[in-house]
Amino acid sequence: MKTNLKWVNQYLNEPLPLTEQAVLDLANQVEKTSVELESVGNGAHGQSGLVVVRVKTVEDHPDSDHLHIVQVNDGQADIQVVTGAPNVAVGQLVILARVGAKIYNQESQSLQTLAAVKLRGVDSAGMLVALQEIGVPDQVCPHELAAGIHVFAEQDELQPGDDALAALGLLDPIVDTDLTPNRADLLSIRGMAYELAAMTGRKVHWQKQALVESAAATDQVISLTIEHGLATGLAARVVEQKQIGESPRWLQALLMTAGYQPVNRAVDAAHYEMIKSGQPIAAYDLDQLASQELTVRLAREKEVLVQGQEQIELRAGQDMVLAAGDQVVALAGVASDSQLAVTKETKRVLLIAGQYQPTKVRQAARQLNLSSEASFRFERGIDLGMTQPALDDAAALLASLTAGQVLAGQVTAGFDQTLARTIPITTARINQILGTALSDQEVATFFDRLALPYDLADGQFTVHVPSRRNDLAIPADLIEEVGRLYGYDNLPTALIDGQSTAGDLTLRQKKIRASRALLESLGFNQAISYALTTPEKAVRFNLAGSQPVVTLDYPMSSDKTTARQNLLSGLLDDVAYNAARSVATIALYEQGRVFLSRDQDQQPEEREHLAGIYVGQISESTWQAGQKDRPMDFFAMKGRVETYLAEIGVTDVTFEASQSPAAMHPGQNAAIYAGGTYLGYVGQVHPALLAKEKLPTVFAFELDLESILTLAKRDHHYQPVTRYPKITRDLAVLVDAALPEQTVAEKIWAEGGPYLQAVTFFDLYTGQGTAENKKSLAYQLTYQNPADTLVEAEVTADFDQICMALTAAFDAEIR
Repeated sequence: MKTNLKWVNQYLNEPLPLTEQAVLDLANQVEKTSVELESVGNGAHGQSGLVVVRVKTVEDHPDSDHLHIVQVNDGQADIQVVTGAPNVAVGQLVILARVGAKIYNQESQSLQTLAAVKLRGVDSAGMLVALQEIGVPDQVCPHELAAGIHVFAEQDELQPGDDALAALGLLDPIVDTDLTPNRADLLSIRGMAYELAAMTGRKVHWQKQALVESAAATDQVISLTIEHGLATGLAARVVEQKQIGESPRWLQALLMTAGYQPVNRAVDAAHYEMIKSGQPIAAYDLDQLASQELTVRLAREKEVLVQGQEQIELRAGQDMVLAAGDQVVALAGVASDSQLAVTKETKRVLLIAGQYQPTKVRQAARQLNLSSEASFRFERGIDLGMTQPALDDAAALLASLTAGQVLAGQVTAGFDQTLARTIPITTARINQILGTALSDQEVATFFDRLALPYDLADGQFTVHVPSRRNDLAIPADLIEEVGRLYGYDNLPTALIDGQSTAGDLTLRQKKIRASRALLESLGFNQAISYALTTPEKAVRFNLAGSQPVVTLDYPMSSDKTTARQNLLSGLLDDVAYNAARSVATIALYEQGRVFLSRDQDQQPEEREHLAGIYVGQISESTWQAGQKDRPMDFFAMKGRVETYLAEIGVTDVTFEASQSPAAMHPGQNAAIYAGGTYLGYVGQVHPALLAKEKLPTVFAFELDLESILTLAKRDHHYQPVTRYPKITRDLAVLVDAALPEQTVAEKIWAEGGPYLQAVTFFDLYTGQGTAENKKSLAYQLTYQNPADTLVEAEVTADFDQICMALTAAFDAEIR
């Protein structure tokens, strides 16, 4: 909100000092007491040497088809200027940048000094300028740069020699506040006046503009209806006007310094009142309406809102519209039909002020991408007590600007809500929270400065909250008001009273941190991806199969609409980013939450997952002899997962061939189990998906970290080193080629006795000497008794038991 302090001074009993240092001091006080500031300064940007001059003569340049030789007078002397302005004419009051003037360049954002020049042989002692050429943004200038130089109207009451920067309001001090959503009251000059008055000990004197009404009644030409409670109030006035041209200089200057483009007197009066009071007001050409019966209702099928050359399709049953019969006049609280705007031909102006549902306004503005200054205010909440007074002031201002007449009375609908709100608070409670020792009188002084009416009895305040302060609802809000005016820096400091305890991490936190350390020790780098993605990517690598997705009503962008259900999709995006920049080896992991949908009225389930991804070489060839490239493969990735699970404390881990999820390679993908608990999967990403994304071969895993944390109960595990020797036996078995090695290993463990310590698979043979449908598997079995020396008989008995079990179970041949 750009606040013109000169404008604010109109409503204070004692004006604020507006020297440069005083404004900086005030801005510092605002930041300490109220809200943050974007900037402090004025629209002049340090420019100087710009004066109002009158054009005396205009001659065509003898050596140019577009330049003019112009004689202007600055109140003291005539000055010759050469200009290319197409609209220059004798008698005009225009802006002259004298020789030596400092002019702000918007492109370089710096000041440039103007020198005397010759243009095609003719001396030019200055330059006639358009507003865009002196730093006024294009979006607030009344005319385009191509239209020519800025021309003041005669009724602007300017004289040659006057400071042009002051005449345009560019020297007015401006504070640009960065508002928080709860301080909607500061979206107006009125709200800022109350705020600055509270800070500086001044009083606000707010007076309504004198309104003279004609004999004709407004309710004879218009009627209002509100359906479904879409607005708490709606009011209308009609002004029959005569001069709808450009607004006077003072009004244009105030609008431009506030960031608004002057349009015409009707639109400018509505904008002026919105900035002043915070109440959005819409102006329409009454004679262009299809009906005199205006209704706030929901949009119907195939209704559209005209915005220039574009027709915006409205959402039937969702968007709130202001309609004249079947004609859509406006998307209520957001934007109006451009065909109904007030023009210079307009004879009767309809002014509408409403109190629309903030939720409906917010939804429409976001969904249709039509945010406006009006919707910005409605979304945050307007002063419900100012709607009708603001409409009267806008009508009175428009009538005074256009020599028009205001029809008698407002036509209204609604306004039956109760605005009174009270908050009880005691001085003792304020002192308890703030740590102060304020008296009743001191607290009362703060409420007086804030212009908050109250009743006081025995230290108990009953504060009557005015409608302009929607942010005050509970006693804590009043305590904050007292605290900020008292001064946060003045609040006493104290040590925390209580017994201190040593901080520590929970077992869960330790395991999560250990997960990161383990994966980094295995060669992975941590990545952090967006938790929002597209619906397709959200479920592409799901552990739990297909599930309903959680979709945002108001996403940031089209590719951030859905809460993720896996981490691999985000990591795959990271791979694509790095691969596009010629990174050959990529090893990333992510630990984060996924979001699983529950019932419609419940928050989604959040589960911690862990995922990793590897592209490229495990080791690369070097100058050393015997070193060769070794690309990542399924078994190397599986080994990393096994190592992680073992180190984190998960036992009884098995791998089974799997074809789920579908985004993984069906021949190089394994489901991971710990006992009967499914932990996740590891394998190669499907080649078809990689080809579609133009990515190299990718190996990946994703684990349900919640399940891992449940299974990994032990924090540390120690096993003493035994002094007794080991005994090893080699076992080779011939089995069916289709039998998984994992099944054989599990059978060996199941049949082995208590002294079997390790089963190591070390060879697979399918060559000469074995049948076509057979394969030979070789294992090394390690036996050890940690408490005594093993004897051969014990090992032989156990080994024979294993051999018989394999023969019986798989028709295996012991080799």
